[in-house]
Amino acid sequence: MSKNINYRTKLNSETLPKHIAIIMDGNGRWAKKRLLPRTAGHRAGMKSLRKVVETCTELKIQVLTVYAFSTENWKRPEGEVSYLMELLVEYLNKEIKELHDNNVKIQIIGDIQVLNNSCKQEINRAILMTENNTGLIFNIALNYGSRTEIIYAIKQVAEQIQANLITIDDINEQMLSNTLYTSNIPDPDLLIRTAGEMRLSNFLLWQIAYSELWITEKLWPDFGEKDLIKAIVDYQKRDRRFGGIK
Repeated sequence: MSKNINYRTKLNSETLPKHIAIIMDGNGRWAKKRLLPRTAGHRAGMKSLRKVVETCTELKIQVLTVYAFSTENWKRPEGEVSYLMELLVEYLNKEIKELHDNNVKIQIIGDIQVLNNSCKQEINRAILMTENNTGLIFNIALNYGSRTEIIYAIKQVAEQIQANLITIDDINEQMLSNTLYTSNIPDPDLLIRTAGEMRLSNFLLWQIAYSELWITEKLWPDFGEKDLIKAIVDYQKRDRRFGGIK
C-alpha cells in the first residue's frame, strides 16, 4: 500500500462516502489511441483497479462496487469476452492474498452461474477466503444488469405473496431493497464514470436514486489514486439534501 500523499490533506475524514460505485469505461478507446488490441486496454484497466482498491482500503471506505461485466457485454466478440474472463481469473489469483491480508471482503453481484468453471472456482475461492474479513467490501458486478436484478427482486416478493407470507400492503421500498443483490450494503453515495459518457448503462438503477454523480473524461486505464481523491473531494463539497431543504 502506498503512503499518504500531500493532496490528501484536502479530504475531510469525517465526511468520506461510505460506498463508492464505479463504471470503468474506456479500455477499448485507450488501446485504440495507442494502436493496440482492445485486450491491452483491459489489461491496463486492471492496473487502475488495483490502485483504486488500494486507495479505498487506505481511506477506510466501507464499500467499493465496480462494474466489471454487464449482461449486455455478451454481445461483444467471443474472443474479447473469453479474454475478460481469463483476466478476471488472473486478477483474483494474483491479488487475492494481498486483498485478504488487507482485510478486504470480496462479494459478487450478478448471475455467475453462466460463467465457465474456472471463473466460478476462482470467484468462490476468493469469496470463501475473505468472507470473515471486516474491512473494505469489494463488490464486483459480474454478468450484472440492474433491470434483471429488479425483476429478480419483484419475483421474490411475488413468491412471498403467493405463499401467503406477506400481502400487497406489506410491499415498500425497504422490502424491495432487501431482495436486491446489494441487500447487505448501503446504497452508493458516489457514482464515478470514466471516459466522459453521460449514461448509467443499466448499473444499480434502484440503488443510485440519490447518489452523487462524478463524470471524468479520463479513460479508465488512466484513472488513478489522484483522480479518486479528486472525485471524493468534489463529493464532499456538495450539499446532499435528498429532496429536502436545509
